[in-house]
Amino acid sequence: MGTLDNCRECGHLFVKSGSINICKSCFDKEEALFQRVSSFLKKRANRTATTYEVMKETGVSDSLIYQFIRQGRLVLTNFPNISYPCMQCNAQIREGKLCHSCSQEIKHGLEKHNREMIRSNEEPTRPTYRSNERKKE
Repeated sequence: MGTLDNCRECGHLFVKSGSINICKSCFDKEEALFQRVSSFLKKRANRTATTYEVMKETGVSDSLIYQFIRQGRLVLTNFPNISYPCMQCNAQIREGKLCHSCSQEIKHGLEKHNREMIRSNEEPTRPTYRSNERKKE
């Protein structure tokens, strides 16, 4: 059973089913745009087109093209000049969500955090010693 939600594109109320966040009308429009991009790229002459060229020739926005790629609907192995932005720094990438340098930065940060956690857990607690000297009166 679906739940009621507002379409993220047009704002109309619709019954949400699965991971689709848009109403049937907007979904049909988006599907037509995908077919336009897909048919453009299926032509042998257009397989070396860049993302900008696809956007310019089809009239489909770059963000929607990137969405098709992230959804796995456009597979980049056949299109060597199409890329999309890294989620963190916007560098152009062809796979995953992060570029190599951003993923390495996160990896090094996690390794540093783990080393600090291990070191803080290994440090023995040192007892506090107090002298028993009395104040001279």
